[in-house]
Amino acid sequence: MGMFTAFDINASGMTAERFRMDIISQNMANTNTTRTEDGTPYRRKVVVFEEKNSQTPFHQVLNRATDRYSGTGVKVSGVYEDTWTEGNMVYDPSHPDADENGYVHYPNVTTITEMTNLIDASRGYQANATAFEASKNIASTGLSLLNG
Repeated sequence: MGMFTAFDINASGMTAERFRMDIISQNMANTNTTRTEDGTPYRRKVVVFEEKNSQTPFHQVLNRATDRYSGTGVKVSGVYEDTWTEGNMVYDPSHPDADENGYVHYPNVTTITEMTNLIDASRGYQANATAFEASKNIASTGLSLLNG
């Protein structure tokens, strides 16, 4: 494993977690958005990660694992709308988006869930930043030993 590989892995993790925090912020900002461009309530978005360069079959990775570390970090594989969680229906006949029965369809965004996900993403970012700092210290110590 090269000296900068650890930096690349940790940087990719920090980038992915920052992107996840941006999507969570977007979800929270649209908590009360009852009408989007297509006329439906906002749908919560979910970020999915996957390993970079994961196109190799599992047995090849397993065989190479004994030779050397082959990980290259993480990447965002997609941002998907949460279609498995139902939105909220609130009785408010005075709302402009109320249906004929007086109910308003609100987004499927729950503040508690989003805050929990935000804490999780923040901790993931912090873990990657800590690992990056440790890698930097190891590289710096190694270089200082070479300089004598």
